[in-house]
Formats: sequence, C-alpha cells, structure tokens
Amino acid sequence: MNSKVISAKELAKADPVFGQLSFDDHEQIVFCNDKDTGLKAIIGIHNTVLGPALGGTRMWNYANEWEALNDVLRLSRGMTFKSAITGLNLGGGKAVIIGDAKTQKTPELMRKFGEFVHSLSGKYITAEDVGMTTEDMDTVREVTPYVTGISESKGGAGNPSPITAFGVFMGMKAAAKYQFGSNVLEDKSVFVQGIGNVGEALVEHLVNEGAKVTIADLSEERLESVSNKYGVAIYKGKDIYSEAMDIYAPCALGATINDETINKIKAKVIAGAANNQLAEDRHGVMLQERGIVYAPDFLINAGGIINVYAELENYGREEIIRRTENIYNTTLEILERAATNGVTPNVAALNTAQERIAKRKAEDSK
Repeated sequence: MNSKVISAKELAKADPVFGQLSFDDHEQIVFCNDKDTGLKAIIGIHNTVLGPALGGTRMWNYANEWEALNDVLRLSRGMTFKSAITGLNLGGGKAVIIGDAKTQKTPELMRKFGEFVHSLSGKYITAEDVGMTTEDMDTVREVTPYVTGISESKGGAGNPSPITAFGVFMGMKAAAKYQFGSNVLEDKSVFVQGIGNVGEALVEHLVNEGAKVTIADLSEERLESVSNKYGVAIYKGKDIYSEAMDIYAPCALGATINDETINKIKAKVIAGAANNQLAEDRHGVMLQERGIVYAPDFLINAGGIINVYAELENYGREEIIRRTENIYNTTLEILERAATNGVTPNVAALNTAQERIAKRKAEDSK
C-alpha cells in the first residue's frame, strides 16, 4: 500500500497545472496507489470545520489523473456546502477511484481502498457514489468503521439513492412553486437526463404526481426498462437542450449547463440530482438573466447525505424523511433570498452555507 498525503497548497506550488483546477483551499489531498490490487484513488478533504469530511466514493474511467483530481476537488467542495446548508455537523470530502467499475472493481480493491480511508483516522468518512453499491460499502466496512451507507441488514441506512431522489423531487416542487405559482407538477413536461438509481427513483415520483416525463440516457437497455416500467417517453432527438419543456432535470454527470448549451435551454426550471451542474459560476448569472429558475444542486440533492448521516447520529427513517422534506422549505428560502439580495440562487446558497461555517469557526476560536 502506497499513499502520499500532501496539502493542496503544496501541490499548487509544485505543479502550475494544479492552479488551473478547482482548488478552493482544500485541507488535504491523498493519492492512493496499490500495485497488487491495481487501486489508483484520490481522496479530497475540503473542509472539516463543521465535522469530519463525509462524501461518497466514485469509480470512473477518467481520461487521466488530472481529470480525476479536478473531479474530486469539485465534488469535495460541493460536499462541504451540501452539509452546511442542510444543517449537518459534517465537513466536505470525496474520493474517486480511477478505473472501470464494471470490469476492474474487485472485493480486494475495495478492501484496500478501505485501508487508505482507515489511515485517515476518521477525518474522512466514505459512502456510495457513481460506480459503487451498498455491497461495496459493506466490503469497505470489513476494514474500517469510517464508512456509511452500508446495508440495513448490517445496521446501516441502506441505499441512499431513493432518498436523494426524494430530496430532488422536493426541491423541484419548490422551484416550480417559485416559477409557476404552484408546486403541483401534474401535466408539467419534465425531461430527466440520466436514469441511474437516482434518476429512476425521481421518475417514479414524477409519474405518481402526473407529470409528463421524458427520459434520456446513454444506455438503450436502461431507457427501455424504465420506459416500460413507468410508461414514460424516451427522448429520440439529438439535442435535448433545445427541446420545449417546463423542467430540465440533469441526473447524470455535471457541467451540462455550459457555453454550448445554455442559450439553447427552453426549460423554465432546472432541478436535478447531478453534482456541479453549472460548468462555471457565470452560467448561473446567465440562467437568471434568461428568467430560468435554477435550484442549486448541492442543496436539493442532499437527501443522500441526510440518509447516511442517520448512521452517525442514530436517527430513524421518520427523521430521515422529515429532514429531506425540509429541502422544499430551504429551496424556497434560498430562491427568495437570491431575489432579495440581487444574486443568483447558487450564490445565495453558497453564502448561506459559508455563513454557517464562518460562525462555527468563530465559535471554535473563542
């Protein structure tokens, strides 16, 4: 097992390319390598003022290590603000494993990754993310207690995806209330882009409310399965961003709101589960100028972390649902605060999260 732990500032000095990435005064970056299992991973710890850095592990076939590093930097930063705005006593962290989850993931690799997590002595707590399953978290738990999202049969809160989707649904309803004057989604046209575990669960909520749902995904097999199961339309076009719709729900990877897509978007509301949907902060300004209501992703997709936090605080299903439902109220408050202060919803949400962190930091320094 070979790990290298350095401060982000040291890395920034060592390599000028790092300065072009999404560095935001991260506390620590851990590069994890193990020749025997083939593990190549990076753990990013952004901020631990409010508590230990909790965030999922993503396994993805990144083009190179710089791409993986940039992803873990962006994701760990988002986790800090997600926990802060949701009122959880947690910091922000994230991990990425470089590789194909379908062909390269093994129990040995997951246990070795767990050993790296354990070496941080609880400063970072891992959980499930893209390319991971509850069973993978059970395997990590064999070598470290610093993991959440384990199976309910083992005393955990189980798969966080359904709760994540429920939180997105609540945030979407709040954004609809703000934009359309009603939170009822019946007959609203909603395009869900990405129908993994969270996307599918969101589709179920939307169908139950009577929304007109269209789905898009890279997997034809997934499209057919979800379409047949819920009776929803499959997107057959070539440019989803140009389609007429009421609500756009990005639920795949991030940065789909960018220079290429933003002027095409016809949706009146954007509310989805994907992390880091805005390629750059300025795209939030552009959405606002076009009258499009954007529900900040790190706010409305916080149901998953609420779910796994239950394992640390020992609260039950009823409290998980109550806290996740409250995403509706928080989203409305953020949208109203943004309008009052003349800023974008993303900035309003970030400011709210940063205020909580600053307050705790000030209290701890007394």
